[in-house]
Amino acid sequence: EVKLVESGGGSVQPGGSLRLSCTASEFAISSAAMGWVRQAPGKGLEWVANTYNYNGNTYYADSVKDRFVIFRDNIGNTVSLQMSSLNPEDTAVYYCNARYLAQYEYWGQGTQVTVSS
Repeated sequence: EVKLVESGGGSVQPGGSLRLSCTASEFAISSAAMGWVRQAPGKGLEWVANTYNYNGNTYYADSVKDRFVIFRDNIGNTVSLQMSSLNPEDTAVYYCNARYLAQYEYWGQGTQVTVSS
């Protein structure tokens, strides 16, 4: 069964850091574009960051640029999101997303990130 399992969420004070990880099973992320999407309370889905397998490029939403870093470990079949300088507006459920072979789309179950003093 194809799975994306996120981990690393939790509560942190403003200005703090967290690292989210997403481990894939039953497919190789080396053949997938991987990304993170979040949903804040009462709001819609917001794209956060992507990393592409074919060129290694990464892209970020303006709201997280220069604070978040997405990186992949193809051997470990894991993609991570290093989040720094967190603020309350980053509070959301974070979902890992994969687009495998440019046609199959997979989602993780989500992990909660809460930024509060």
